[in-house]
Amino acid sequence: MSVSRGRDLTALPKAHLHLHFTGSMRQSTLWELAAERGIRLPRSLTDDVALQVEPTRRGWFRFQRQYDTARAVVDSEGAMRRIMHEAAEDDAAEGSGRLELQVDPTSYAPFVGGLTPAIEIVLDQAAISARQTGVDIGIIIAASRTRHPLDARTLARLAAKNVGPVVGFGLSNDERSGDTASFGPAFRIAREAGLSAVPHGGELLGPSHVHDVVAHLRPDRLGHGVRAAEDPELLARIVDLGIGLEVCPGSNASLGVTREPTDVPLRRLVEAGAQIALGADDPLLFDSRLLDQYETARKIGFSDAELADLAADSIRISRASDEVKSRLLTGVQDWLAATPDELPPSPPSWGPKTSNVRKFSGPN
Repeated sequence: MSVSRGRDLTALPKAHLHLHFTGSMRQSTLWELAAERGIRLPRSLTDDVALQVEPTRRGWFRFQRQYDTARAVVDSEGAMRRIMHEAAEDDAAEGSGRLELQVDPTSYAPFVGGLTPAIEIVLDQAAISARQTGVDIGIIIAASRTRHPLDARTLARLAAKNVGPVVGFGLSNDERSGDTASFGPAFRIAREAGLSAVPHGGELLGPSHVHDVVAHLRPDRLGHGVRAAEDPELLARIVDLGIGLEVCPGSNASLGVTREPTDVPLRRLVEAGAQIALGADDPLLFDSRLLDQYETARKIGFSDAELADLAADSIRISRASDEVKSRLLTGVQDWLAATPDELPPSPPSWGPKTSNVRKFSGPN
């Protein structure tokens, strides 16, 4: 998907709030790491075609199997650091000034000595990569619906011990798995520590599931949340509560929630007053990065002013510092005030400098 008309979306300051650790991996990195380990990848991970499945348990199983295959190459500290750094580089190249990357350290812990070392590696590399790319980075620790709620409490306590670089606590995986209320105690631990509650909800399941997530997990943001558009009263409540929505048109289409990315009810959500952050979710599998989501909004009919509003919302509902928010919001105003030929070349002047973006060569 290419940028077609209007101002350069790469130069638009934005925050990226819905991106998963393994799912952020570059395809070339996956291929390289797999070759080094003698892992044979299925054609679905080498054909450079976006995943497309039906919105069923069988479809989710196909998605999860591919995700697990990709995650199998992330078996060392070096691989983890590389993925973290390249995620920051890629966001910098797309004009993102704030990245909140979601990671469940459970899958990587066996290779690096446990949950604590796993998250410490991610946090250390995030700090290094933030300095080198200019992208402000926060980490979200996420539990999985497919595991026991006690595991979620363990991860919530780990997140609470790392408040600062860790900014939020999430809950991901198949919405049809697990009992939402049983994860409430984990989210209480996270909230009491000052972390943002950012569970997934309202993608594969409809308004009733969103009701449960809002009631039992008290989210600050909802991962996806697009199905709330099916219930105007629910959507109005979400708006009244100030719950932000992390909308990912590309992944919604790949997982069969909508037929095309442009079918996501983005206009309806915005007109209801929802604060929205567009996100790429798992670009490794969906072949759709952050800029593609903004281009989708442009195809739906969003003007440059409306795209600037979306970018500003993403910054406002992030957990970035006031200083970072102010700087990025000023950049959004400058982007909108400038005529297209007055915009700076990418990367924008408010963000990372090209000289600081380099090929990852290991920890410094």
